[in-house]
Amino acid sequence: MADPGIEAVVRARDPRRAMTRVALVQVASPAAEPPARRRERVGRMVADARGADLVLLPELWLPGYFAFDRYAELAEPLHGDTVAAAREWARELGCFLHLGSILEQAPAGRLHNTAVLVDPSGTIVHTYRKIHLFGYRSREAELLTSGDTVATVTSPLGTTGTLTCYDLRFPEIWRALTDAGAEAVAVPAAWSARVRAHWRLLTAARAVEQQMLILACNAAGTHEGVTLAGASRVVDPWGTVLAEAGAAEEILRCDIDPGVVARIREEFPVLRDRRSGRSRPPGRGTPRPRPQR
Repeated sequence: MADPGIEAVVRARDPRRAMTRVALVQVASPAAEPPARRRERVGRMVADARGADLVLLPELWLPGYFAFDRYAELAEPLHGDTVAAAREWARELGCFLHLGSILEQAPAGRLHNTAVLVDPSGTIVHTYRKIHLFGYRSREAELLTSGDTVATVTSPLGTTGTLTCYDLRFPEIWRALTDAGAEAVAVPAAWSARVRAHWRLLTAARAVEQQMLILACNAAGTHEGVTLAGASRVVDPWGTVLAEAGAAEEILRCDIDPGVVARIREEFPVLRDRRSGRSRPPGRGTPRPRPQR
């Protein structure tokens, strides 16, 4: 059990500190809905999130994650209609808008699962091409090309990075973002209801082990016969779930103290106490057991 004295300190809120409001727009992507109509509908949902400093959408909400047979048809460049719409939404609301991710049509015919962050002026300030592509009962790894870099950008939550969906299962990439100074990570996703327990476990685990804020926006509804988990959530560095959505479409709002990461890292300095472990060849540098008499 954690020291109650430490817990009391890291949970303390300064009433003079301005709070940052985030809105996670949990979207369903029914296969029968034309993508253009969905873009218009989601634009209205984003407009309903007015007042948030940062708005976040799920992974591949426009095509729907499981529309594998239409990936090539529905891919678009970063200057395409969906990113252009997102830039306009951000300008109208005066907020940072994390588009979740799109199917990016890149040069040489390559397709990427690419996350995009737009600032209040409508400028693209951050992109991330998903590194870990999912291959289990999925054609994502077959159809797309993975990215190879992570990066951070300044947002209303401080130094912020992006990882996407399946990346949750790989702690090494999270540590790379921590080493890059990340205090918050946006996680657009399309996790199914079958692994909802893993979703909840890993979002909390990554928040605790990296001592950062996690904003995890998941898809909802049913797509191509797969029921999505919903359960979009905001988790603080102490592992406290500040807000969690249900299984259906909704806008999840949450006010966050932007100083919580620095305060927890100072009071409970896990990251500062890290030591690197090195493997040794068997029998070298380790005591051998003595035979029993």
